[in-house]
Amino acid sequence: MKISASKLAQMIGATVEGDPDVIISSPAKIEEAGPGSITFLANPAYEHHLYNTRASAVLVSLDFTPREAISPTLLRVADVYGTVSNLLAVYQQDEAAQTRRAVSAHAAVEHTVQLGDNVRVGKFSVVEDGASIGKGTVILDQVYVGPNVSIGKNCVVYPGVRILRDCVVGDDCILHANVVIGGDGFGFAPDPETGRYNKVPQIGNVVIHDRVEIGASTTIDRATMGSTVIRSGVKLDNLIQVAHNVEIGENTVIAALAGIAGSAKIGKNCRIGGQVGIGGHCTLADGTQVQAQSGVINNITKPDAKLGGSPHMHYPDYLRSYAVFKHLPSVVAKLKKEIAELRSQIVK
Repeated sequence: MKISASKLAQMIGATVEGDPDVIISSPAKIEEAGPGSITFLANPAYEHHLYNTRASAVLVSLDFTPREAISPTLLRVADVYGTVSNLLAVYQQDEAAQTRRAVSAHAAVEHTVQLGDNVRVGKFSVVEDGASIGKGTVILDQVYVGPNVSIGKNCVVYPGVRILRDCVVGDDCILHANVVIGGDGFGFAPDPETGRYNKVPQIGNVVIHDRVEIGASTTIDRATMGSTVIRSGVKLDNLIQVAHNVEIGENTVIAALAGIAGSAKIGKNCRIGGQVGIGGHCTLADGTQVQAQSGVINNITKPDAKLGGSPHMHYPDYLRSYAVFKHLPSVVAKLKKEIAELRSQIVK
């Protein structure tokens, strides 16, 4: 997308300072930007790059005052980070529009499938009977969409994604490469006579609400009965395991390599760090924050709790405990020495 600084300023509500007619074609990092690119300055630690950047335009805050002469056009906005997010979304949509080519001749789309306007289905993708795909959604190459799956409007489904039978994806969702939605939950019943584990059929589905983004190779298992539910605005990082019948509340974010066991219920606006493990049937109240590599094995009933450690504890308590724990070897050595000295005195 090529656009003048003045027209872009109108789109994002910015004030132009410099050449309003300079043409902007793409966003870039401030230290790597070249002619025709737009970048941003939000962190003062990067200010020194502003004075030698080759970018044509820079987003800055309303109150920013440069300390040296600058050559790029400045676009002043109230919220730099928020504006950057909106700007990148515009470029992403423009890129998708340029590459949309309806249904590839190399895709397999069953005749019962309902396709909205401006849907793209890429090469070697398969869309099974009874599925529906909403207006403006882009299905890239080598995607599998199972029977009776519903995908909403303006979604992007990256290569290698598998959305299995009867699952539901809302509007404005992004599923990154190799995500699996609706694999069987890990359900097995022990047979006391044979000692074997018999598979429990998993007949539920997965329901993903609007504006959800799911990172590469994350898996969300279908429910044993009912639905595994990911509510609106949830953001899941790469390589996360979400087990059967889990529910994740609105606008919760979960970092990479977390594992959530069956029937756990996570509230809204929670923040879960990387490699966190959450036990089966646990409930986390709204606003819960869990530090990386922590293990949650009990219900958290108080909203906005901050947890750390494995098993978890109140995060400030965890820090105090760790401060003691890391000194235990020297404390033990000191105690042994003092005990030996006391014994020698008793013998004398």
